[in-house]
Amino acid sequence: MMMHLSRLSEELILWSSADFAFIDLSDGFCTGSSIMPQKKNPDVPELVRGKTGRVYGNSISLLTLMKSLPLAYNKDMQEDKEPLFDTIDTVRGSLKVFAEMIAEMSIKSEQMKIAAGRGFSTATDIADYLVRKGLPFRNAHEVVGKTVRYCVENTKDIPDLTLAEFRQFSSDIESDIFDYVTLEASVNARTATGGTARSAVEKELDLARQALKEG
Repeated sequence: MMMHLSRLSEELILWSSADFAFIDLSDGFCTGSSIMPQKKNPDVPELVRGKTGRVYGNSISLLTLMKSLPLAYNKDMQEDKEPLFDTIDTVRGSLKVFAEMIAEMSIKSEQMKIAAGRGFSTATDIADYLVRKGLPFRNAHEVVGKTVRYCVENTKDIPDLTLAEFRQFSSDIESDIFDYVTLEASVNARTATGGTARSAVEKELDLARQALKEG
């Protein structure tokens, strides 16, 4: 559990930084800088990330305690209480404060959308499109490479290309290509379990809600 919280903490720390600016954490879970008044430090994610090392240490303590004991109770095992109870308190406290922080966190969706569009993120969708048209993937891969090179040389993004520009690289490309190369289309094309499509995400959320009700 703490490993997952630590990884999520790292994401939130990066996403809340000025370099990303994907999210805004509530002031109640942050502190100001002692020297930079405009800076807001993501205290809770940093503390939880740090406490993960503490929980890992407790795990190592228990493993070391048990490593040479025979298959019966020994007085050595009275030493398991402190790391066990500390771990329980740490995990419970981390989960509680994380839930409260996430509930108050605001998402900067427009900033995230701009970032998601960088780096020709829908290039693979051209290859998928061409494969559906019957083109072998190795040929589709070559078409994508040429398309991206053209975009770089002409300071364009893939969704900005005209049909004539697309067809320079493959006569298999038709007007329906524009239904595949937008960010929304790319996201919603991944419908497998755990995929990015809205339907897949909503399914996972429904399963999580059901698990909470039953648990």
